Amino acid sequence: MSKSLARAFVAAASLAAFYLVFDGKARADDWGCQVILCLSNPGGPAQYAECRPPIQKLWRELAKGHSFPTCSGVGFHASRPSYEPYYCNDGYRLTTRYGDRGLEASCISTTPQTVSSDECYSGNDRITTATWRRSESRSGCQRYVTTRPNVRSQPHYIDVTIDGVGKQRVWY
Repeated sequence: MSKSLARAFVAAASLAAFYLVFDGKARADDWGCQVILCLSNPGGPAQYAECRPPIQKLWRELAKGHSFPTCSGVGFHASRPSYEPYYCNDGYRLTTRYGDRGLEASCISTTPQTVSSDECYSGNDRITTATWRRSESRSGCQRYVTTRPNVRSQPHYIDVTIDGVGKQRVWY
């Protein structure tokens, strides 16, 4: 992972050097190159004031269904815009199912969690998946826990690959 991040940084630095050598001021005809340069910034595509206008224009164009801009001389690939409104905390995975209200999302733990011992007794009326498990010389009632997913403030994204070096997911 760190090796691909290092390669992405080298590619971004190469692009930055190329950009600075040829022109101090950006022209309208190189908007695609401005976008690629800004998206390659590890600090985020709008970290610098010079990047905000081209990136804001990119978000507007993608929202209208337009394609990703091009930049001649730079090998890059951008995925189609995607939408992912929910995410889970570490230790949980996102699941979806059809329920009474249509498609419903939830987060389920990736490992069994310790719960109240009442859930493991067969005398209760609920159907449960909780079982007694032994770990580290102690036994406890455990089951996979389900929680509500978190809602992203920026649910749209694109995956950008520059010069085949590093892939970066950009949320907007």
